[in-house]
Amino acid sequence: MQEPIKYAIFPTKWGYFGLAATPKALLRTCLPGPGYEEIKARLLKDLPAAQFDRILFKAVQKRICAYFNGETIEFGPDIPLDLTGLTPFQAAVLTACRHLQFGCTTTYGQLAKKLSRPAAARAVANALARNPLPLIIPCHRVLCANGNLGGFSAPGGIRLKKKLLMHEKC
Repeated sequence: MQEPIKYAIFPTKWGYFGLAATPKALLRTCLPGPGYEEIKARLLKDLPAAQFDRILFKAVQKRICAYFNGETIEFGPDIPLDLTGLTPFQAAVLTACRHLQFGCTTTYGQLAKKLSRPAAARAVANALARNPLPLIIPCHRVLCANGNLGGFSAPGGIRLKKKLLMHEKC
């Protein structure tokens, strides 16, 4: 029997943020945007049976709000995540990325080396582009080897990635 999926959308200083989760783990996040309905549509894509739960992962909601209020917040391994549906390589990339600390960056190549796949920088970038949990898994902290920002598949694209990095003073 599949666990019920719930969601919460809540205001932050940067706009509405969305979370979707089972009772045990986060499934997906949606970075802030100005429109509640837009965030809801993006968050619940392919999750038509999800039910609203205002207090879903309430402690995580508070940490997210604190982050967007300018506090130094780590979204570490204490937050349970569900990476079902990803390949083992994609899950390994996201798990490695999860350990990047606030205010620190790395490159796609350095992340590939950590995974003992030094020639897989492009595959690492592709895996990060599928990150279902931006911010919690801080893919915005991964850059190109030449220092360029690289890509950012979240709505807002490179502009939002740059804003997040500036927020963290990277």
